Amino acid sequence: MLATGDEGLKKNIKKETLDAICSRAHYLTTQMINQANHREDKEKGDPKVGGHPAACASSLHITGALHLLVKTGFDYIANKPHAAPVDHSYNYLLDLFLKPDISKLSLEEANQAMHGLRAFSKAGEYVFQSYHSAYDSDHHGFLPSGTVGIPPVNAGYLAHAYTFCREHGFEVPDAHFWAILGDSEFREGSVFECVPEFAEREIGNLTWIVDYNRQSLDGHRMNNKEMMQGTDDKRIERTMIANGWDVIQLKHGKQREALFAKPGGETFKKFLNEDLQDYELQALLMIEDDAQLKKFVTKEHTQIKKFVDGLDAQVLFDALHDFGGHDILSLAEAMEKSKENKRKPTLIIAHTLKGWGLKSAASPGNHSSLPDADEILELQKKQGLKEDVLFARLDPKSAEGKFCAERGAELLNDMKAELKLRDKNRAYFDKRFKEFGELPTSLGINLKIASYPHTQWMLGQCTAKLTRIANTNESVKPLPADEKPWKMPGELLVSMAPDVGTSTNLNPAMDGKIFGAVTATDFETEYGVKDKKLPDLIQGEEVSDRFIRFEIAEANVTSCVGSYGQIRKMLGIPILPLMTVYDFFVKRAHDQFFYNLYWQSSFILVGTPSGITLSPEGAQHGWKSDFQIPNQITWEPLFCLELEWILADAVKRHMSYNNEGRSGVLIRGVTRGIDQKVFANLLKRQKRFKAGAAAETLLTAKTHPVEGAIDESTLESIAESDMFEQVRGEALSGGYYLIDYRYYAGYEPGDNVVNILAMGSVATEAIRASDILLERGIYANVIVVTSSDLLSGNLAQANNYDYLKNHLGVDGSLYLNPIPNGGSIGPEIMTLAGRRVPIVSVHDGEPGLLDNLGSIVGVRHECLAVRKHSKCGRPEDIYRYHHLDADSIVEATGKVLSETALEQIKLGTNVLREVAGLAKTQLTQTWKDLWPQMPTGTSGHARDDH
Repeated sequence: MLATGDEGLKKNIKKETLDAICSRAHYLTTQMINQANHREDKEKGDPKVGGHPAACASSLHITGALHLLVKTGFDYIANKPHAAPVDHSYNYLLDLFLKPDISKLSLEEANQAMHGLRAFSKAGEYVFQSYHSAYDSDHHGFLPSGTVGIPPVNAGYLAHAYTFCREHGFEVPDAHFWAILGDSEFREGSVFECVPEFAEREIGNLTWIVDYNRQSLDGHRMNNKEMMQGTDDKRIERTMIANGWDVIQLKHGKQREALFAKPGGETFKKFLNEDLQDYELQALLMIEDDAQLKKFVTKEHTQIKKFVDGLDAQVLFDALHDFGGHDILSLAEAMEKSKENKRKPTLIIAHTLKGWGLKSAASPGNHSSLPDADEILELQKKQGLKEDVLFARLDPKSAEGKFCAERGAELLNDMKAELKLRDKNRAYFDKRFKEFGELPTSLGINLKIASYPHTQWMLGQCTAKLTRIANTNESVKPLPADEKPWKMPGELLVSMAPDVGTSTNLNPAMDGKIFGAVTATDFETEYGVKDKKLPDLIQGEEVSDRFIRFEIAEANVTSCVGSYGQIRKMLGIPILPLMTVYDFFVKRAHDQFFYNLYWQSSFILVGTPSGITLSPEGAQHGWKSDFQIPNQITWEPLFCLELEWILADAVKRHMSYNNEGRSGVLIRGVTRGIDQKVFANLLKRQKRFKAGAAAETLLTAKTHPVEGAIDESTLESIAESDMFEQVRGEALSGGYYLIDYRYYAGYEPGDNVVNILAMGSVATEAIRASDILLERGIYANVIVVTSSDLLSGNLAQANNYDYLKNHLGVDGSLYLNPIPNGGSIGPEIMTLAGRRVPIVSVHDGEPGLLDNLGSIVGVRHECLAVRKHSKCGRPEDIYRYHHLDADSIVEATGKVLSETALEQIKLGTNVLREVAGLAKTQLTQTWKDLWPQMPTGTSGHARDDH
């Protein structure tokens, strides 16, 4: 048996027919790359296009076995990047170029797409990206593969996600997951990091295939045979077996095996398996004359001289080139065998020839070499095509054409069935989601149960509550009305962490709820030594088991969270994966993180604790990165309530498919506790939250009374719930005023006003600075930035920073202040350009997170950020060391206000005549003249600048 599906179709197919289809795919692939390199619209200076015909050729029969014989339309493949044109060619022959609704492209459209490899679609015509892309017309069943070493890992975690869904009672198709890797790609760290993982998790619906052609981009791969105890395929085999995988070696084709069966053939087999080094093999493969090849073989390897002397030189030549990785039937048999063991992943090592069927075969440096026009024409003629027919399918009346038509229809039917199942699942969950009622805007966490809580603690409270709700048996204990809507999201929440689940407050989600193969008896309980204060980490496969435990492998977890986040789109099951990781170590998985976002996965990644606010950990844990990647939204809450709003919003958007362009949610938390009552207390000082305050009413602070204004503390505030509901909408838009002096007496924009935009835990320093500045007559508004992406990043740029400019009112408006007791307007004209409200921003992270605020609105801006490696200490010490403390904010405020006042403009000729006398006035030249130095450390602390 070769495959599931139409068995009659598979059993009756002849190898000659399959080889003919592969031969046509080989030509089409080479021609696609040739066309990409010889476009008429290319201009001088354009980047090189290049291509990988040789790398495509080595995987020709591997991909052919999958397309033509083995895979189903429910399976998924992560092919090596350089083999993308091969897949396109097979799908072209199978008539599987599809539109989003799974209708087929016309032949004309399909031919146009074959011409469009690496072309830009100018009028909506179909083209192909350089590598497998989520936007190609044959992307169904294929993972994007523009980065080596990452897609095979995602294929493994997709396989795991399917198993998880099945174990939790969701309807999923019977699918297998395949990955084709180059032998150089197989040395990627990301690949080796997950190898033991997949075996320990018993991911039996996964097969990796190594395209073992012994060459890489720079030339022949030269392994140390003595130190590695054999050629690299043996090292790979031993490694994978030691890590729990099944391994199948496909080294020899049928011609070789026939020779092995002859008298003395065992010496020839030993020669190929043990005596011949890869580098020597590659050199022999480059010999084009069969007689010369025979001469060199017998000269260097006398032990096989007797056997080889009895062979015709052409037979020896053919046998040396007869690799198992180019025998499509042997490949298909190995692939089917790999599916038999349901508990073990399998690796197939397919020995191939790089450049198979091309003149560059086995040649060093053939990775990017391109066949010349004569070779392309020769391949075209062998296909019986006229010179002006570049792309054509097989004759529909031929055996090859009939097979492709039937096989394509079989795969398309599977794809349609998967989409039907997806729509069915989505309709079910949509209905269930609505039946539970509108999702609340928060989880109703009681903040009074903790003293000085922090945002990481709040994450733990939220996930703990979701876990409890998910596992509540309503037939025994009905949920309250405000908790019931969270039932389904809780059941779909899958949490995971790289060995930091306990230290990122996911304990309740872990305790007795680890999903995984049952591999250990609970001896702690049996022996009576179970510590009930710690999570029970025994794995199980119960419906309530939804936490996926990892060792220290940030890259693996990031690939896993991305793969689980695809289940919503692939199967209509809105699994919501949530990953926690120490924020600094997100960088270890930046490649995987980027892949998830490019792939448009839907997930939540919580980097916590984060930044230098993790002050006791010093330099190595204190650096965040300015990630601004499409499809990402980053949040950094200050107060616990903000985190609750953010998490609730992310869950709702995921469940309702309302997170396009922002499905990758990155939340940064901290373990620095702050007084949560400050949130409401500061909001209550704002005029907009004063009950019954008249429009003309001006407020003043109790500590700084102004004649004719009303002490704000004497006015009653509206209900906290109403106040927070308004602020919630602002927080979810990117930021809100925590301290707002805009309706206070004495508030003069362009004179004594500054906007401080603060993000995350360090906003407490901005609050202190604002109080200090008020004593100096400066009105410093404090705007808390909850999301730099929404305020000043990609998501904000999409609507021209509308929220920042128009809703928060942070803009570059010019203010012309009246002159006391009348008088000439000339002095004001001289400094008109300086009458703007400047900005000071402060955040615990790289400058790039907020340093564009001033340029967006057109005002002076001083960005206080982390610009050097950190040290160990308390937050107070570390903030001061990095100039993020209140004193530094005050000093930065003085600088921007003074420099704003020093700005000058060029006046037109007519205006100059009016103010000719003033034009000679000597203006102050340094901002420090306008902002006298404060005593050392306003807060009584000496500064450490070293």
